[in-house]
Amino acid sequence: MPDGQVLDFSGLTKQFGSVLAVDGLTARVEPGAVTAFLGPNGAGKTTTLRILLGLVRPGSGSATIGGVPYAKLRQPLQTVGAVLEASSFHPGRSAANHLTVYAQAAGLPSSRVDEVLGTVGLADVAGRKVGGFSLGMRQRLGLAYALLGDPGVLVLDEPANGLDPEGIKWLRGLLRELARQGRTVLVSSHLLAEVQQTVDQLLIIARGRLVFQGAL
Repeated sequence: MPDGQVLDFSGLTKQFGSVLAVDGLTARVEPGAVTAFLGPNGAGKTTTLRILLGLVRPGSGSATIGGVPYAKLRQPLQTVGAVLEASSFHPGRSAANHLTVYAQAAGLPSSRVDEVLGTVGLADVAGRKVGGFSLGMRQRLGLAYALLGDPGVLVLDEPANGLDPEGIKWLRGLLRELARQGRTVLVSSHLLAEVQQTVDQLLIIARGRLVFQGAL
């Protein structure tokens, strides 16, 4: 069973020009629960997640996964599964081909591709080009990519975006099951109504600052 890791944000600050995107954020996300990362658009959620995943360098402070910054993880794909952008797939490649490239790069067995496509409900369109996928299907493919390495940590930015009501219900069940297995599940959203039936813990930020952390 994959090990969930504690996500630690400590005094995190990031400024873009005159805009203070993240302002002294300190928070902790525990394994075994679905934690919602909430705030209005522009609150600093995506910047915080990008810092956690080593895509943006903070001005000050740190963000770690099990005490280690992302850049120093020995097996990143097997430790953290992340979805930050649902449209970052090559439109001319099939869903299976897209995942196979990542599996090979991470030294994962090709059988994982079929497994994760089945998990997210895309097995029957594995051979189809991603260019013809709806936003909801792209979200599912992003989730398949995140699950590829069977990671203990999942970081998902607005994963319900583009899903129909049935898809949202399915996602809710999947996230709860992943947390029940002991994984760390961090899900960002700007709508409390969208996540309130799914989550156990909340982090709420506004203008880059933590305004609430605790149970629903």
